[in-house]
Parts: sequence; C-alpha cells; structure tokens
Amino acid sequence: MKSLLCLFFFTLVLTPLAQAQLQVNIALKRSLYVSYEPLVVNVTVQNLTGNSLHLADAEAAPWFGFQIETLDGRPLAPRTSRYSNAPIMIPAGGKISRSINLTPLFPIAEFGGYRVRANIHDASRSQFHTSPPLTFEITEGRPLFKKTVGVPADQPGGGGMRDITLMTHRLPASTQLYLRIQDAKTGTVYCTHRLGRIVSYGTPQIELDAKNTIHILQNVAPKAFLYSRIGLNGQVLDRKTYNQLSKRPGLKKTADGGYQVFGALLIDPNEAAAKAEQPLPSLSDRPVPLPSGSDISNPEDARPKNLLSR
Repeated sequence: MKSLLCLFFFTLVLTPLAQAQLQVNIALKRSLYVSYEPLVVNVTVQNLTGNSLHLADAEAAPWFGFQIETLDGRPLAPRTSRYSNAPIMIPAGGKISRSINLTPLFPIAEFGGYRVRANIHDASRSQFHTSPPLTFEITEGRPLFKKTVGVPADQPGGGGMRDITLMTHRLPASTQLYLRIQDAKTGTVYCTHRLGRIVSYGTPQIELDAKNTIHILQNVAPKAFLYSRIGLNGQVLDRKTYNQLSKRPGLKKTADGGYQVFGALLIDPNEAAAKAEQPLPSLSDRPVPLPSGSDISNPEDARPKNLLSR
C-alpha cells in the first residue's frame, strides 16, 4: 500500500490519450511566499471523456492528491498518507474547481524552490492524470520587531509563551507586511498573516496591550493607514482603514489598557471593503507544525480527511 502511494505521488507515468480525456490545471497567485504563510493552489479538472466520470478513492490510490518536489528533484512526502477524498461525479464536458492550502499538508517551510503538480487517479479506467508543473519559492522576510510574551490564563493556551515577529517582504510590485505568531516552546506556528502593503517610507507601529493582544498600524498608501488587532493564537479581532488628518496618525493607549488610533479619520467599512487587500486566512488554516522526522501525533496537525475541503 505504501509503495503504491509513493508511486502515485512521485512517479506517475502518463499517456497522451489519458491526458486528453481529463484536463488538470493548477494556478498560483504568485511564485514567492514567506515561510509558513498560506500557499493556496487553485485546481481545475475538466472531463473531456465524452461521458460522465465518477471519481472515487481506490485501494491502489486516492483519486486526488499532489506531487511536490524540490527543484533539484527531491520528492516531499505529505505530512501523513492517512486521508480520504469524498467521491465526486463530473458530467461530460463539466469542470470542477477547488482552492487548497498546501502549507498544512506538506513540509514546505524550508527556504528554497519547489515544483508542484496536481494528480487525478481514475480508478474506472486505471489511468493517472497530472497537471503541468508550477514552481514556487519559499523565503523569509526582514524582521522589524520580535518579542516573546506570555498567554494570559483566561485565554486558550493560557500559561504558554508566544514568539511575535513582524517582518517585511518585497514582492515584485510592492513591499508587504507580515505577522507571525509561534509557540515559543513547541514551535507550532499559529499564523503567518500577510497584513497588506506598506509604503517604503513608513515604519509600522506595533503595540501590545495589557493582555498582550497585538495592535499594528501600517501606512498602506499616501495618507492611508490600516489598523489590525490580532490575538495571541492568530485570530484576527479587528481590521479598519483610516485616512490621515494632518500629522501622521498613531496608536494611543486607552484607560482600559488597550490601544486606539488617533490623528486619523475612520473610513466607512463599505467603502473600505471595496478597496481592501485580500482577506486574511481563516482559523482553519492554523496551526501549522514545524517539520519533524516523526509522524504526526497531534490530531490538529493531521492532513484533512478531504483534501478538496481546503
């Protein structure tokens, strides 16, 4: 069984006829990612067989999966092979599309280049189909702020410690601000949020309130600022956009130990939504464990039962 799964992931032999009958394509929004941020691949499968196609897991292999290798040809096994996919029916000429986050599924946090393909196994015809490969690179940002803080007793994970890192990363069209929250003891990464663009001449302000909740104010465009409030387990508590009034705005401590934005005018949420950056990932994308040589023992770290749900 194990050898068959390895064959499925890493050494598929495909015929031109099989490829013509089922068209598999993948797409990435960009090719450069910060370590541990969500890496979402969009997969489309089109049925060109001329008949309805029923795809279901077989004893030999699951009907859907990915093949990932380093650019020097070293294959990467998924974090666990214990998973299953719900069966699906694709009508003749029909197409399905799914978006899947690869970060929790494969150990791709190490810096360097990778190559990814999506694989479809049609058990009824004993055929494998694969997408054209795409390459991406994992790198790291430039740290601006790093601090280790405790988790309050009344919060999930109370008594633990969190490493908070704020960093910038240069993409082809802009410089982006990232926030990573990591368990200081176990290494579990609770989030690597891409908070949005930051102008080159603006230094973001980061503050920790009485409960160590994170408050960040960043300059996203001339006289435009984005405020984020994020919990120690990666949950996004608030996101608001402001326009500068006269002087540069900032974060001011309140009487209850929190922080608020001063020197700026809050933009109407409906207007801001139309101009907003891509929303941050949901809690289902976290936590992501650090790679280890052992198999996954924590149920939270396991590969989802249905890959197409990610």
